[in-house]
Amino acid sequence: MNLSELERVARAMVAPGKGLLAADESTSTIKKRFDTISLESTEEHRRAYRDMLFTTPEIDKWISGVIMYDETLRQKTSDGVPFAQYLSSRGIIPGIKVDQGAKPMALFPNETITEGLDGLRERFSEYGKLGARFAKWRAVINIAEGVPTYAAIEANAQALARYAALAQEQGIVPIVEPEVLMDGGHTLERCEEVTDLVLATVFRQLRLQRIELTGMILKPNMVIAGKKSTARTTPEQVAQATVRCLKRQVPAAVPGIMFLSGGQSPAEATLHLSLMNRLQPLPWQLSFSYGRALQESAMNAWRGNNLAAGQREFRKWSHLNGLARTGGFQPGMEQQAA
Repeated sequence: MNLSELERVARAMVAPGKGLLAADESTSTIKKRFDTISLESTEEHRRAYRDMLFTTPEIDKWISGVIMYDETLRQKTSDGVPFAQYLSSRGIIPGIKVDQGAKPMALFPNETITEGLDGLRERFSEYGKLGARFAKWRAVINIAEGVPTYAAIEANAQALARYAALAQEQGIVPIVEPEVLMDGGHTLERCEEVTDLVLATVFRQLRLQRIELTGMILKPNMVIAGKKSTARTTPEQVAQATVRCLKRQVPAAVPGIMFLSGGQSPAEATLHLSLMNRLQPLPWQLSFSYGRALQESAMNAWRGNNLAAGQREFRKWSHLNGLARTGGFQPGMEQQAA
């Protein structure tokens, strides 16, 4: 895949009105989700769950691509069609999570470094043959007393850039995901300060590693107060602070920014995205790459055997986030939507 093809795929991922489904939960993470609906996490249950999501009617109107886990990329629909092939036939781009998780960073308490660079070139080659056209790597930055340190930010930014270089070398569009966690009691202002520094460091490393910015996607956190914060902020303040931060740090050459929901409720994540998209003009597409915010109500409705109910909820939240892409989502719409 040459640069023009990388750019084409990146632009298709952030096509107007569309965003990504993040269905890349690891086996341990999906087990925790299944525990909430009292469903055993077998390989067949995991396959059936992703099959329910991917085969939902009409989602190609609002879902441009799907991030999958290694196991999922190798699985098939109930009709025996490989998931990547099935999604491609609907105009939905297959993607793959390639990092191997955030591990404790040696000598830096309460900080992590994401692993998975060893052997990544060979894995990219295989994933490309399996149909993946884009990839994702997540770095995790915690806010607490004395953290993050600049050393941890720099180490994670360098790993993100090295991953992105390997992806582009193999003709795969990299999603660069530096997530500043919303755990803890920090204020919105503290989150903006840390997100500013993280994004500045990430883009400096991306340039050092010769990343073509037109052939990548950024997946950041929103600028939001910590879950334990007592400071009250409005959705409008979250939208304004996030866009302000992005305008300072993200070059206009990047085709799109696809937010993670990061522990927000589905309605919160959708409203924040909608409010941001009203703050035009913006130099990039602002879109979504949601996991729980798209899946939570679908999983609760599905519960292992109710296909129609699960698909109805997934279609609803895909549609609502499609509306948020143009600022069209309003509070309360989730109650009215079919």
